[in-house]
Amino acid sequence: MTAAITVDGLRKAYGDVLAVDSIAFEVREGEIFGMVGSNGAGKTTTIECIEGLRNSDSGTVRVLGMNPQQDGYALRERIGVQLQESALPARLKVWEVLDLFAALYRRAVDWRPLLEQLGLAEKSNAAFGKLSGGQKQRLFIALALLNDPELVFLDELTTGLDPQARRAMWDLVRSIRQRGKTVFLTTHYMEEAERLCDRVAIMDHGQIVALDTPEALIRSLGIEKRLVFTLPPGQATPSLAGLPQVSRVEQAGERLTVYGHGERFVSAVVYALEDAGVPFLDLRTEQPNLEDVFLALTGREMRD
Repeated sequence: MTAAITVDGLRKAYGDVLAVDSIAFEVREGEIFGMVGSNGAGKTTTIECIEGLRNSDSGTVRVLGMNPQQDGYALRERIGVQLQESALPARLKVWEVLDLFAALYRRAVDWRPLLEQLGLAEKSNAAFGKLSGGQKQRLFIALALLNDPELVFLDELTTGLDPQARRAMWDLVRSIRQRGKTVFLTTHYMEEAERLCDRVAIMDHGQIVALDTPEALIRSLGIEKRLVFTLPPGQATPSLAGLPQVSRVEQAGERLTVYGHGERFVSAVVYALEDAGVPFLDLRTEQPNLEDVFLALTGREMRD
C-alpha cells in the first residue's frame, strides 16, 4: 500500500526540552491514522512538522511525495488542516468565511453542499461568534475540506466538546475517509482512537512507544480482563487470591474489581463466590481497551 506520509528520524527540541525524539513511521493512503498521547507528549509538534508549519531540527518528512518545507505551497493545495486552536472574527458570517477561504485556493469545491453535509446549512448567515463549540468545529472541518484534499489533518478535534457533539464528530471523520481521503488525527481520548483509527501510534515523552491496530495493541500486551461487582452492605470481602485465574483484587467501598486471565476467569470467580455463599450485585465484565494499553506503556502519573 502506498504511503501518504513517511517520517524518518524526526527530531524537534525547544531549548533544553526535547519535544520529538527521532521518531519514524508511515501513514498509508486511505486509512485513519491516529497519534495518541498525554498533553505534552509531542503530538502537536509532530503534526505541525508534517504539515510544514514548523521546522524540524533533523530527520526527513515526505507528505504525498513532497517535502513540507520546500514544497509548502504545492502541498497546501492537496492537504486540509484543522488546527488544535483556531479562531475567526466573531462578526464574520459562516458563508463569508467559506467564500473568503475558497478564494485562497486555485481549485476549491462548492462550499454549499459541504454545509449541507456538515449540518451547517441553517447557520450559513450566522455570525461565527454565535456558533456553538460543535458548530465551530464543523466549520473548521469545512474549511479543511474546501480544496478537496487528498490528506486531512485533525489535531485534537473533539477537545472541549460534549459527548453528543463528540460522537457526531466521529461520524464526520468516518465520512471523510469514505470519500477516499486519508485522515491523520491526534487525540488524547483513547476511546476516540480505538473507535476511529485503523492504526494507532502511542507517543510518550517525544517517542513512539507502540504502533499497530488498536486490536493488535490490546492483544499484544495480554492485558487483564476485569470482573466488577458490588457486595451488599455489611458483607465481608471474599478471598479470591487462591484462584489461579485471578491476579489481583481492588476494592473501593462495596465495589470490587477482580483482574485475571484465561477463558474460565469469569466462571471461576462466580463459582467461587457462590460456593462461599457470598451474594453479589451488578455483576459485569470489562474487556481490555486502548486506555489499558496506554496506561501500561506510559504509566499512571499525572503530567502537565
